[in-house]
Amino acid sequence: MRFPPLRLRATATPAILRSNSLIHRYGRLGRIEEAEKVFHAMPERDVVSFNSLIASYFLNHQPLLARHLFDRMPLRDTSSYNAMLSGILRSRGCLPKARAFFDSIPHPNVVSWTTMVRGYIQHGRVAEAEELFLCMPERSVVSWTVMLGGLIQDDRIDDARRLFDQMPEKDVVAWTAMISGYCTVGRTTDARELFDNMPKRNVISWTAMISGYAQNLQLDLARKLFEVMPERNDVTWTAIITGYAQSNRVKEAATLFQVMPEKSVVACNAMILGFGQHGMVREAKKVFDEMVERDDGAWSAIVKIFEQNGLQVEALAYFRCMQMNGIRPNFASIVSVLVVCSSLAILNLGREVHAALVRSHFSEDVFIVSALLTMYVKCGELDKAKIVFDNFDRKDVVMWNSMITAYAQHGLGEKALSVFDDMRVVGMVPDEITYIGVLLACSYAGKVKEGQEIFQSMSSEHLVELRIEHYSCMIDLLGRSGRVIEAVNLIKEMPMEADAVVWGALLGACRTHRNAEIAEVAAKKLVHLEPGNAGHYVLLSNIYASSGRWEDVADLRKVMSSRNVSKSPGCSWIEFNKKMHMFTSGDVSADPEYAAIMNKLEHLDAEMKTAGYSPDGAFALHDVDEEEKAHNLRYHSERLAVAFGILKIPEGLPIRVMKNLRVSDAVKTTHTGYPSFFGHLRPVSPVLFLFKNEAAAGVK
Repeated sequence: MRFPPLRLRATATPAILRSNSLIHRYGRLGRIEEAEKVFHAMPERDVVSFNSLIASYFLNHQPLLARHLFDRMPLRDTSSYNAMLSGILRSRGCLPKARAFFDSIPHPNVVSWTTMVRGYIQHGRVAEAEELFLCMPERSVVSWTVMLGGLIQDDRIDDARRLFDQMPEKDVVAWTAMISGYCTVGRTTDARELFDNMPKRNVISWTAMISGYAQNLQLDLARKLFEVMPERNDVTWTAIITGYAQSNRVKEAATLFQVMPEKSVVACNAMILGFGQHGMVREAKKVFDEMVERDDGAWSAIVKIFEQNGLQVEALAYFRCMQMNGIRPNFASIVSVLVVCSSLAILNLGREVHAALVRSHFSEDVFIVSALLTMYVKCGELDKAKIVFDNFDRKDVVMWNSMITAYAQHGLGEKALSVFDDMRVVGMVPDEITYIGVLLACSYAGKVKEGQEIFQSMSSEHLVELRIEHYSCMIDLLGRSGRVIEAVNLIKEMPMEADAVVWGALLGACRTHRNAEIAEVAAKKLVHLEPGNAGHYVLLSNIYASSGRWEDVADLRKVMSSRNVSKSPGCSWIEFNKKMHMFTSGDVSADPEYAAIMNKLEHLDAEMKTAGYSPDGAFALHDVDEEEKAHNLRYHSERLAVAFGILKIPEGLPIRVMKNLRVSDAVKTTHTGYPSFFGHLRPVSPVLFLFKNEAAAGVK
C-alpha cells in the first residue's frame, strides 16, 4: 500500500480531531475502506490518527496492514505500542509474538503490562500471567481485577481470595468478580458474606448474588434477595425466572414471568423449555407466539419441546419455519430434528441435515454424529449408518453401542458381534448397554451357547453389573430357541422382581412356540404390572378365546370397562412429497386416495391368494366370525400404508412405514427385526417396516 507523504502534528487541530473520530467510528462499524479514505485525505495527522487506523485494521482482521502502518509511523507513543499489542493478542497462537513485541516496547506503562497479563489469561496461561503480574513495577485497580479474574477462571478460588484481600483498592467490579467466583464453585455462603460487606453495591452486584443462588438451586434465598433489591434490570429478572424454570418450579417461574416488565429473549426461552418439560405445550407455544424478537435459542426451544412431547410433525413444521425465517439451526435444534427424523423415518430431511452438517463444524461433534447415526439406523439405512460410524475418529462407547444395537435390532446378529469384536480390539471398554446389544445379537443369530457364555462371564468376571435388561435379553434368547422352560427357570432365579419387559419376552416365546399355559401366566403378570395397558388385556383375551373360554373373555372385558381401559387404535404413516400420510386400522375412507388404495388392496389380495397366501387369524382371536377376522387383518393400518406406498413411491425404491404400536402379526414376516422384548405387547417408540417397491411382490 502506498501512503502520501506523512506529516505529523504534535498537537491536534479541530479538523484532526473530527477525522480521528470518523476513523474510529468507521473502524468499529467494519467500514475499513472508508476509514482509510478519511486517513489518506488528512493533510495533517497526529499519533492518534495512526493509532485509530491501526486499531481499525485489527478489528477488521487485517493484522498485516496494521503492522505495515505501525512500521511507517514517524513517531510512536506508548498508546501506539499498546494498540499493536492488543491487536496481536487477538490472533490465535499469538502469545510468543505478543510477548516478543511486549519486550520490545521502550517504556511499557501499566496498560501495556495489564494487556499482556490479560492476553495470557485469555489464552489459558494463568500461571504465566501471574508470574508477569508479580513483576509489574506498578499496578492499577484494573490490573488487580484482571489477575483476580484469571485465578477465578483457573478454579483457584482460594488464591483469588488471597489476592482480593491484598488489593490496596477494590472497586465494585472486583467485589462482584469475587462474589461470582464463589458462586461458580458453590460457595454461596462465602459469596453472601462478601456481598453483605460490600461498601457500595450496584445492580450488577445484586444480580450476581441472585444468579449465584439460582444457579446453585437456592431459589428461596434468591427470591428473598430479589424482593428487597432496590432496582432490577432484565438480567436480574431473567436470572430468577430461569432458576425457577430449571429447578422444575415452573408455576413460580410463570408467576414472575407474567409481571416481568420487559420480557427478555432469554427469559422467554427459559419459560418455553420450562413449560415444555412439564408437558405444558400450549403454554410454551403461547410464550413463543407472543415474542417480539426470536433468536435461534427460541426456535430451537420450541422445536425441542414439540419433539420431547411426542409432537414430531409439529416439531418438523417449526423447524422448516425456522429455516424459512433465515435462522441457522444450532446444536439443540439439529439434535431435535434428527430425533424427529428418526421417529418418523423421514430419510430425505435427515439427508439434508447430514449435508448441512458436513458443511459446518457440527459434523465433528460426537453427540450430533451419534444422533445422525441413529437417524440412519431408524430409517433402515444401515450401510449409511456404518459409513458415518467408520468416518468418525473420536468414537465413544455410545457410538459403538449404537452400531451394535442397530445390527442386532435389524436381525443382523453376526455383524453386531463383529462390531463388538472390533470394539474390544481398539481397547474400548464395553458397558451395560453394550452387553444388551451383544445378547440381542446372539438371540437373532441363534447363538444360544455364545450368549449364555457371555451372560455368565458378565457375572463371574465382574465385567458389568447384571441388570434386569440383561435378563430380559437372555429370556428372549432362550425363548426364541424354544427353551421356554429354561426361560421360566431363569425368571425364578433372578435376584430382582421381573418387570413387564421380562414377562413380555417370555410371552413372545410362548406365542411363537404355542405354549398357551405359560403364556396365560405371563399375560396375567403383565395385566397386574401394567393395568392401564390395553394390549395386555387384548392378548389375554385372545389366549382365552383360543381355548374357547368365552366366559373368561367376557369377565376380562368387564374388568377393562371398570378400569376404563381402551385399546389404542393401530396407526401407521408414510412420508411422501415431504408430507406425512396417516392411516388407522380399518379406516381409510378419509384419505383422498381411498378408491385407489382399495383397488390396490383388492389386486394384491387376488395375487397373494393365487400364490397360496391365506390370512393367519391365530393371533386375532376374538368372539367374532371368520369374515370379521379376515376384515380386521385385511385393513390393518400398515397394509393400508403399504398399498399407498406402492401407488406413490417409484418402483425399486424402499417403502418406509412407521407404526405407533407393537409389531403386528399380520406383517411380522416383512418386519426388519426389532427385538421381541422391545415390541411385545407394549406401546413403544414407532417401529419401522421396510419394503422394496416391486409391485405385488412387495408385500408377499
